[in-house]
Amino acid sequence: MDFIQPASFNCFRDDALGASDATEVAARIRSGEVSALDVVSAAIERSRLAQVTLNGVVAEAYDGALAQAAKLASSDAPFAGVPTFIKDNTDVKGLPTGHGSAAVPRQLASKTSPFAEQMLAQGYLCLGKSSMPEFGFNATTEPAHGQPTRNPWNLAYSCGASSGGAAAMVAAGVVPIAHANDGGGSIRIPAACCGLIGLKPTRGRVVDNEAAKTLPVNIVSDGVVTRSVRDSAAFIAYAEQYFHNPKLPEVGQVHGPGHKQLRIGLVLDSINGYPTDAETRLTVEQTARQLEKAGHIVEPMAVPVAKSFPDDFALYWGMLAFGLKLQGRKLLHPDFDKRKVDGLTNGLDRMMRKQIWRLPAAIWRLKRSWHDYAREMAGYDAVLTPVLAHTTPPLGYLSPTVPFDTLFERLMQYVNFTPLANATGAPAISVPMGLTENNLPISVQFMGRHGDERTLLEIAYLLEAEQSWPSLAGY
Repeated sequence: MDFIQPASFNCFRDDALGASDATEVAARIRSGEVSALDVVSAAIERSRLAQVTLNGVVAEAYDGALAQAAKLASSDAPFAGVPTFIKDNTDVKGLPTGHGSAAVPRQLASKTSPFAEQMLAQGYLCLGKSSMPEFGFNATTEPAHGQPTRNPWNLAYSCGASSGGAAAMVAAGVVPIAHANDGGGSIRIPAACCGLIGLKPTRGRVVDNEAAKTLPVNIVSDGVVTRSVRDSAAFIAYAEQYFHNPKLPEVGQVHGPGHKQLRIGLVLDSINGYPTDAETRLTVEQTARQLEKAGHIVEPMAVPVAKSFPDDFALYWGMLAFGLKLQGRKLLHPDFDKRKVDGLTNGLDRMMRKQIWRLPAAIWRLKRSWHDYAREMAGYDAVLTPVLAHTTPPLGYLSPTVPFDTLFERLMQYVNFTPLANATGAPAISVPMGLTENNLPISVQFMGRHGDERTLLEIAYLLEAEQSWPSLAGY
């Protein structure tokens, strides 16, 4: 008899984790209601159960996490004992870093990366590494060399990317919070697909990893995906205590909605010419009306960047693939094998080589986008957009095995709102605001002024208070 997979999956249980967010789990550990060992043991049991169906973990550190939990004494760390996962492109000492690619040998890291140290300093215990697409280039977590990571809301659909494994495991209830990073939407896209909160911080808000420092335009920000606004707010506040960038205003602790009237711009369609689908458009419009009802001003605005931006960012995307293929042995591993990269990486590399003459001007314009964005945002507190131009696609639609020209066109139609915040360095947040007919979350994005994560979190708190986020805990 054939096994028929259920339409959705979750592993919320009546155990030490329950359906609690990270803030509540940490409080229960501090009070002695539960022990860190009980919490970590429950998360490991859930992870093993989820892995069979979701495939969101690529390396386990269960024994180490149990050992840490067993000897955990009283701690000043705000999230002491809370289990989490670190994404597969970020080093954790003693675990392999594979970047989601068959081309990279899975050698154990000799040290922990700067951002992982910043995150783990909050007291989280690492259970292992979460899955991602090759080098984070795709908007779905479907490696050409292995099984896909499935969306727990509907197992036939994509969980997004590139922090897809993190989002799947948080949405399904394995852990309450997980590391994610974002070079073109890779925090916000999987958060949107899986019904989570995904905050991409302002450029420079958190500690940069080494790779980000070498880019001509640093488009990468690290952060987390969560099931509650307060977890995202607390993460940023405590990250700021570990490292504060003097060039940015402090965020501080954000505990709820703000009290001032906001002027919020509204953008429904991307400047690349692809329209937003009906379900997504309706969700954004309903969110706008909800904000107006709360007393805020919402008005249409032009996309705050030059019309050349989509082509410039696509070329930069290609430059990253070109650079990794060319310098993979130096940047990633001495035994990097460029013959094993997937069809998307190869296609982006070829695209870049054909247009390499355009690159200097494209980089110049991408660097200038910071100023363009700041100028257009001068009269606004935030801008409301879709996260993605259409609802979450089924598995296979964005697979790296799809012919490159078709896949690239599909990605351009799908991922056309999130990259702007990466090039400009602005903060942006994804919040879940509804469900499709296929039981998949639909989310909206808010982008803010540089350094103003506080306003984005206050907006998210307002929306969270007025409606319950979609959650698998009750399924």
